[in-house]
Formats: sequence, C-alpha cells, structure tokens
Amino acid sequence: MKKEKTDRQLSGVKEIARRANVSIATVDRVIHNRKGVSETTRRKINEIIQEIGFQPNILASRLASKKTNQFAVLIPNAKETDYWEAPRKGAERAYNEIRQYGVELELFLFDLNDKQSFEKQANAILEGGFHGVVLAPSFVDEARKFITTCELRKLPYVFINSDMSDAKGLAYIGPHLFKSGCLAGKLVRFGLKRGKVLVVNISKEIDAYHHLLRKEEGFRAYMEATNTAGGQIQIEKIDITNTTDRAVNEALQNCLERHPDIEAFFVTNSRVRSVAKYLQKRAATHHIVVGYDLITQNVDYLKDGTIDFLIGQKPEEQGYAGVMALFQHVIVGGPVVKAQYMPIDIITSENVAFYKN
Repeated sequence: MKKEKTDRQLSGVKEIARRANVSIATVDRVIHNRKGVSETTRRKINEIIQEIGFQPNILASRLASKKTNQFAVLIPNAKETDYWEAPRKGAERAYNEIRQYGVELELFLFDLNDKQSFEKQANAILEGGFHGVVLAPSFVDEARKFITTCELRKLPYVFINSDMSDAKGLAYIGPHLFKSGCLAGKLVRFGLKRGKVLVVNISKEIDAYHHLLRKEEGFRAYMEATNTAGGQIQIEKIDITNTTDRAVNEALQNCLERHPDIEAFFVTNSRVRSVAKYLQKRAATHHIVVGYDLITQNVDYLKDGTIDFLIGQKPEEQGYAGVMALFQHVIVGGPVVKAQYMPIDIITSENVAFYKN
C-alpha cells in the first residue's frame, strides 16, 4: 500500500514536470515553497498542480525533513466569560489533527480587562521564534503594534472573532460584523414596531475601529432602512467601559432615568448577561433583549425569558479554522481564503438545547 502511494506521488510530480517542461527538482522546489524558481515558472507549475488536482504527500515529506513548525494562539482567558473556552477547544482540536506533521501549538492567554497582559503575551510570541499566529485583536492599538511587527518579520497571522481595517493578515475568520448587527436590528424590529431601543456596548476598550461599533453600525443601518412614517424606532446608545456589575448597573440606571421609555435592548457582545441581570433584578418591563453568544449565564437568561435572542458566532469553529489556515499556508503551501465568515445563528429558548458554542 505504501509503495503504491509513493508511485502515484512520483508519477504526479513527473507529469507536472512534463507539462511544465521543467525538471522534477524544479517541481519539488515549488511544491515545498523553496527559492530558486522564477515567478513565471512557479505560477505555471501551480496552475498545473491545480488543474490535475495533485496533492503532495505532506506527511512523508515532513517526516523525512524532521522539520518542526510552532504556532501560537493569542486569545483572552476564560476568567470573565467562558466564551473563550470555545476557540481554545477549537484550536486544540485542529492541533490534534495536524500534530503528526511536526506542528507544535502554544496558547498565550491575556486578561480582557488588562491591555498590558495582551502586550506581555504578544511580546513573548515575538521572542519565541514562532512560524504563525492566531489572534483575537481585543485591544486595537496594542494589536496593531503587534501585527505591524509581524508584517515586518513576515510572520503570518490570522484574526478570529474580529478583524482590523487595513491589516495584511493571512485571513479573518469570524462573523460578518456589519451583517451581524443588521440581523440584530431585524430581530428587534420583529418585537418592536415603533418606540425606543438602547444599544449597549460593554467593553474596557471601545475606539473608532472596535468590532462592537461595527455591529452597531449594521444595527443602525437596518433601522434607518426600515423606519417608516408609521413605524419609527429611535436609537439611544451607551458605552460602558467599566465592566463590573456595579458599574454596569449604575450606567443603565442613569440612562433609563433619562430615557424611561426604552423598550428594547441590543447588547453588542456576550456581556448581555449583565443587562439581563439588571432587568431581572428590577423586574423591568421591556419588549425584547438581543445579545450574543452561548455562554452559561446567557443561556440561563435565555431559558427564563429575560433574553429573547442570542446570536451565535461559532467560536469553536473560529479557533479550529484559524489554526488550519496557518497549516494550509505554512506547511501545505496552499492558498487560504482571505475572509472566512462564520454562519450567524439565531438562538432562542426553543432551540438552544441543540446548539453548542
């Protein structure tokens, strides 16, 4: 069986060399992404590889070379929310599939409430001689500084959960943030034909490029497009950068004292649990609450009716696909889709039992 596979492999390389009118050694250089081949010849060989559907025997090649590649995953820890357990599990699942190819994976976890912890972990990656990075750019300025260094060093990186404008990363894997916000707008519109809705951004970091604001943009765009003379929805907004329950409660209380006619809430991330907790404690009447992610507390509030809809973003698949994108680029040497948008799921108390994060 092994000999048959080797024969097929050699036959494929010979056919590519014949069609491209080059030596087998030249084909081997292209397959393994080595130098010494002109761009014209490299392009011609890659076109033939795609045309005949040739798959190099990566495992045999890696075992022969004994080469090791180290990948890093830079994501928040799960202290504040168990959301980040899911991408970690996804990354580890991918690693278990590709470790036989000489891949090593190391997790670097930072505190969502401490940008210095992000910087510390990012610097550890830069000092560690890694060959690729999967990261969640939760702190925009710090992440931009990190990826600028990655680009200078030609260190490939993949964004998950949110991306950054003008970045030159290998790929973004996560929700389409604007359309995700549009979906939230549609869900609110189902429950509220007219009245006032409060958009709530809860995050230590909120700047002009923050991913929460791009969800908000989609939400506003949907409302503006669907507002009619007989069905006007007004939008109020609050940004809360102190994420403790006490701070969130005070901010919501002050806002609702100014706007007692708020009837719906759109929370742009998994911290919808904080708003649900506030509403439940005060037995506040409302028409609809929409937020994100299947973390334990959110699911509990969904089941008891405090939260009406959760929007799922498949974080485990994000972590898995992020590591596999690095594998495809660094080891296989194949193309990677630049934007890999996750399905956007609408989760209710009726179907939540059939979903996982």
